[in-house]
Amino acid sequence: MIVVTGATGNIGRPLTRALAEAGQQVTAVSRHTAAVPNGVRHVAADLAEPTGLKPALSGAKALFLLLSGDLHATGASPADIIGEAAVSGVRRVVLLSTLGVVTRPFGPTRIAMRALEDTLRESGLEWAILRPGGFASNALWWAESVRTQQAVAAPFGDVGVPIIDPADIAEVAAACLLDDRHTGGVYELTGPEVITPRQQTEAIAAALGSPVRFDELTREEAKAAMTQNMPAELADDTLDILGSPNPAELRISPDVQRILGRAARPFADWAARNVAAFR
Repeated sequence: MIVVTGATGNIGRPLTRALAEAGQQVTAVSRHTAAVPNGVRHVAADLAEPTGLKPALSGAKALFLLLSGDLHATGASPADIIGEAAVSGVRRVVLLSTLGVVTRPFGPTRIAMRALEDTLRESGLEWAILRPGGFASNALWWAESVRTQQAVAAPFGDVGVPIIDPADIAEVAAACLLDDRHTGGVYELTGPEVITPRQQTEAIAAALGSPVRFDELTREEAKAAMTQNMPAELADDTLDILGSPNPAELRISPDVQRILGRAARPFADWAARNVAAFR
């Protein structure tokens, strides 16, 4: 059995489906009751209380670990989840980390994530670590304004990074959970191109077949919006990258191609598949 945390999110949902379609027994974990594919067991649990994961981890051979936003905050103890997995008999953990642990290693959230990576390496479990950059699905933050105002509001309109489709992350995660060849691997996951918020807006407009205006926010305005859904430290780290990406953050990684045997999907592909959210 494979346990997927964050199972109702942009990565966990396609990962759960892919594992189930591959004939695996899957337990989907999320904070609240949710619909899951046929044959998948759902367990409601809060990762901030690792002992609450016991029912989900019982009998599991592998765990996909995706931390919720509050587990990136100061004082959180996500390492306890790895300890609980080991005690429960889990043999393999695939951790969703972040590219920032190598591109900006001294940010507070990056230091904490690097420590979690080290905990996993030293746990005695089999492991793989995924380090994605920015997500294409972050564009869903713009969905309401596109629907109601035909507009996108974002900072740093002409500064781009190679954002990745969460569906690609899910496929890489499935490979790491199922294939022994990826044990001990650390994979940097990016999209196939550097793309700016203004260009993303154009791709959404093309998917819709109607114009979408781009309105540039100040950094302060963007942070105020972001901190409604994430810790201030994580918002600052994210804005640092979006506003002034360094050469390592602009690099297009070959790891999606290496693992999946195909190129990473471009943002336009994500926008076309998710266009209903913007209508």
